[in-house]
Amino acid sequence: RAYYLLLSGSGASPTPFLSDGWRNTYMEQENDWDRDLLLDPAWEKQQRKTFTAWCNSHLRKAGTQIENIEEDFRDGLKLMLLLEVISGERLPKPERGKMRVHKINNVNKALDFIASKGVKLVSIGAEEIVDGNAKMTLGMIWTIILRFAIQDISVEETSAKEGLLLWCQRKTAPYKNVNDGLAFNALIHRHRPELIDYDKLRKDDPVTNLNNAFEVAERYLDIPKMLDAEDIVGTLRPDEKAIMTYVSCFYHAFSGAQKAETAANRICKVLAVNQENEHLMEDYEKLASDLLEWIRRTIPWLENRAPEKTMTEMQQKLEDFRDYRRVHKPPKVQEKCQLEINFNTLQTKLRLSNRPAFMPSEGRMVSDINGAWHKLEGAEKGYEEWLLNEIRRLERLDHLAEKFRQKAAIHESWTDGKEAMLTQKDYETASLSEIKALLKKHEAFESDLAAHQDRVEQIAAIAQELNELDYYDSPSVNARCQKICEQWDALGSLTQSRRESLERTEKQLESIDELYLEYAKRAAPFNNWMEGAMEDLQDMFIVHNIEEIQGLITAHDQFKSTLPEANKEREAIQAIQAEVQKIAQYNGIKLAGNNPYTTITPQSIDKKWEKVRSQLVPQRDQALQEELARQQSNDHLRRQFANQANMIGPWIQNKMAEIGRISIEMNGTLEDQLTHLRQYEQSIIEYKPNIDQLEGDHQLIQEALIFDNKYTAYTMEHLRVGWEQLLTTIARTINEIENQILTRDAKGISQEQLHEYRTSFNHFDKVRNSFPCLTLCEMDLNKGDAEFARIMGIVDPNNSGAVTFQAFIDFMSRETTDTDTADQVIASFKILAGDKNYITAEELRRELPPDQAEYCIARMAPYTGPDAVPGALDYMSFSTALYGESDL
Repeated sequence: RAYYLLLSGSGASPTPFLSDGWRNTYMEQENDWDRDLLLDPAWEKQQRKTFTAWCNSHLRKAGTQIENIEEDFRDGLKLMLLLEVISGERLPKPERGKMRVHKINNVNKALDFIASKGVKLVSIGAEEIVDGNAKMTLGMIWTIILRFAIQDISVEETSAKEGLLLWCQRKTAPYKNVNDGLAFNALIHRHRPELIDYDKLRKDDPVTNLNNAFEVAERYLDIPKMLDAEDIVGTLRPDEKAIMTYVSCFYHAFSGAQKAETAANRICKVLAVNQENEHLMEDYEKLASDLLEWIRRTIPWLENRAPEKTMTEMQQKLEDFRDYRRVHKPPKVQEKCQLEINFNTLQTKLRLSNRPAFMPSEGRMVSDINGAWHKLEGAEKGYEEWLLNEIRRLERLDHLAEKFRQKAAIHESWTDGKEAMLTQKDYETASLSEIKALLKKHEAFESDLAAHQDRVEQIAAIAQELNELDYYDSPSVNARCQKICEQWDALGSLTQSRRESLERTEKQLESIDELYLEYAKRAAPFNNWMEGAMEDLQDMFIVHNIEEIQGLITAHDQFKSTLPEANKEREAIQAIQAEVQKIAQYNGIKLAGNNPYTTITPQSIDKKWEKVRSQLVPQRDQALQEELARQQSNDHLRRQFANQANMIGPWIQNKMAEIGRISIEMNGTLEDQLTHLRQYEQSIIEYKPNIDQLEGDHQLIQEALIFDNKYTAYTMEHLRVGWEQLLTTIARTINEIENQILTRDAKGISQEQLHEYRTSFNHFDKVRNSFPCLTLCEMDLNKGDAEFARIMGIVDPNNSGAVTFQAFIDFMSRETTDTDTADQVIASFKILAGDKNYITAEELRRELPPDQAEYCIARMAPYTGPDAVPGALDYMSFSTALYGESDL
């Protein structure tokens, strides 16, 4: 009666509430469907029309409708279809037979579904529906309407029918005298004032007023006309169930607008977060691609081991490598650190917005970048070692090549003219004394030849070593060595041939000068000794430390100690020549030319001796002292580098330990911790000049070609890696605190809670700032495998095998935090779609902002369900994809 007084066209005033007596009477009527009582014909007519229109408003979504309510529901098929449409759930498969038992079974399935929703079906059985009992059919439809259209209505603290009445009273309260058919017009005008000019309605024409409201609702609000104005005005007491059904359609139509706005706002919020995250993902992908591309280009350069021919070219390669170390690599170290920070920040934002963890494209994971970086550093280390070894090799080659040229030049100078001497026929016209002299001379030559055998072997050995060390000019060295060896073999053959000739003639000649012979025999070895000494004194030397140069100085001093004995031998040889002159002068012998047994003259011996004593020995002394000074300077550079490195190395280790201790203790608020860590980071950065100074000392050592340092175990490479790790560790620790602040602010975690989380985390922490996943099992041993799998999917989405403190905070706080879910987004889209299983582009553009509407249209897949229409979009798969439950 309250609905009738409020919304009918009678002249009664609206009743703002229901009396207890009327409410009890109404509930008794509602719950007691007496099959023996007859339904008021006027009410039955109104119920038929209203309930039929209500059913058709839902069945049209499935592409069908009913004409006769008690006939069309008899087989149970459309009844089951109606329940599926209004509930959104699937009922058991209906039976398609035409027999009565099939129809009863279908109706029972529908009634069982209604009962499963908590509805008591009093006096309503499947047989009555199959038999077309109008009263039972209308009662059943009213039960469905009450359950699915009215029961969930909630206004303030009232629900269902009372909530619907209170909603009508609240909405029409601003309007005076809403009788005479004005109540329906007031409801429409309150929500859609542009559809009705309320002030022009006539209060004395209720039929016109009601028809106006019904036509506007049908045309603009998609509410089918369920009652005739004449039935309401002309009936003393219209059927309240019909009126409640009609009014509930207005409630759902108008309350849907507010739900649509709320749903649109929720979708906008979700899409905004998703768009921001996609932008961050794109930035990460680009930065990762650029860094990997740089590494890809750099590694082949570092792996190139093509040697150069000269020291100058190799030193240029070394300078290029130093330029790479100083200029090109440091910015990439910063980019790598920033990339890890961006990745951690993005993962934190995704966790806070209940999104799946970001998985970079294949080959661009942080682990992939770290692997590529490790490969780069391996190539870098190998390249530097190769450069230094190649420089040593070229240095050794230059020394050997110069030594080969000196020995070859000395040998070639000695062999010059020897073949002509050995092939001359002077013995054919010589006297006996001359023949004897020639023979003795030849013996001296053989002695000289044997003395030169060692030099030829040295030349061949040096040439062989140059070939083994891959000397670039090996062909010319081999050709020269081959020529010397062939000439040496020829000299041996010619020497043997001349001896045979002289010995054959010796029998005819007997004069021999013993003094000349003795001179030649003693002068030749002494001359060879001097030539060897001159060669040794002019020989190049390479040393790498003070001990080696001191060994050379000692050897040189020993050589100088033999000079007095050598001088006695020289004087003895010169005395032989003096005795020859004395005997010749005494006997009046006119000597014919030089000593026939040797080409070594006293003058040449004196000249070589003077060169050794006055020139080569002092030069050797000076060269050795200069090298001693250079090695002392190198030793100073080693000590200077070692002193600085031995301070910086422990300093870096201590700082790393302090950072680990600070990250575990974490006293004070997060902001205090962040401030303290940034101050600590600044103090570390201020230590950079010491690293730069050490780099300068290291460069001086490399420029001096110093390859070892016995005063320290630290190398520049170790210190560089330690410094980079120190900077990366403090940056990661600061980023962790920043992410904790983001989590705290987003989750509403207090400082006390955060401290409690840190204490719990430190209890399980086996390594700093992450503990093994197995430890998490210890937190609740009663949970099953499925629950553990769910927890691990949250705290370790990348299956790394460890749980970070940030993931631990998320896990501890997310259970009490209300976040968006895929089901909520699907429900919001369903409201925008008018309860359909799909949505159209027009509906998205009408309800959402333009940019987010186009975002959805571009990403939603076409809807392929049985009720699809052209242009239908699948919002369900789109919503689950937003939360990683499916693919877009």
